[in-house]
Amino acid sequence: MITLKDIFGTKIKVYAFVGPSGTGKSYRAQMVASEKNIHFIIDDGLLIKDNEVIAGESAKKAPTKIETVKHALFYREEEKQEIIKALKKYKPESILILGTSDGMVKKIAENLGLPEISETIYITDVATKQEMETARRIRVTEGKHVIPVPTFEIKKDFSGYLLDPLQIFKSKGKGQKPYISEKSIIRPTFSYMGKFTISDTVFRQILEFLASKTPGIHKILKTRVENYGEGVKLYMEVTVVYGTNVVKDIKNFKEKARKEIEKLTAMNVVELDVVAKNIYVPGARTIGTGQFVRIIGKR
Repeated sequence: MITLKDIFGTKIKVYAFVGPSGTGKSYRAQMVASEKNIHFIIDDGLLIKDNEVIAGESAKKAPTKIETVKHALFYREEEKQEIIKALKKYKPESILILGTSDGMVKKIAENLGLPEISETIYITDVATKQEMETARRIRVTEGKHVIPVPTFEIKKDFSGYLLDPLQIFKSKGKGQKPYISEKSIIRPTFSYMGKFTISDTVFRQILEFLASKTPGIHKILKTRVENYGEGVKLYMEVTVVYGTNVVKDIKNFKEKARKEIEKLTAMNVVELDVVAKNIYVPGARTIGTGQFVRIIGKR
């Protein structure tokens, strides 16, 4: 079997960033990579190129801590091959592997067929004791974990879990380009705080508020919310206002609704189906239409 070592030889330089769990490795990963001019990072089952996830699935989605470790080490052949395929495609000159111990990062490199680690950076080299204690406290008390990519890059993977953006700005020294990076904070599925869920009422309230701001929609008659794992499907029946550009107003409403729901709930809107059932004529009675207009489509 041909390995990455066979393809790259010693050309690809492998770095390791090591520190105990919850001490802030992922938080500082992009900073360490930037200082070493590394564009590829392996962290918790993900292969990241600059600020973009290009392969893998986060180990933090695993249901137990044991499964998380197995996933992060790429024990399963299909998980391993996905990363290897991406590395063959992008041919990085260097890569940074994150792990909780020297043994862990060494095992990841071996499992992926990478050359031996040439340099190891420890969390104690880049963070103070106080900073590490703060990071660990947040992990223990709030169950949060940082992934070194922007929020929108992993929203699909974490639809339904608490996810917050965190922007970092740090000067690298006088006359040097500053380091700016957005991170994403998530709660692992095995966090003691439990699964993060959104009530259907929340979606309805967001839709009702946005509908009240849309000239072409008089009122919402009915809503239905379905959770499909990768996101939600929303169905609405509305009364539209006579004399307005219904198609244009509903399309604008759909776009605003999708953005607001994803922003406020971290859920992907897979589909939003809007059906106009009635027409409202100011000063007259409401006219039933059956299905006057239907605006449907995936995001």
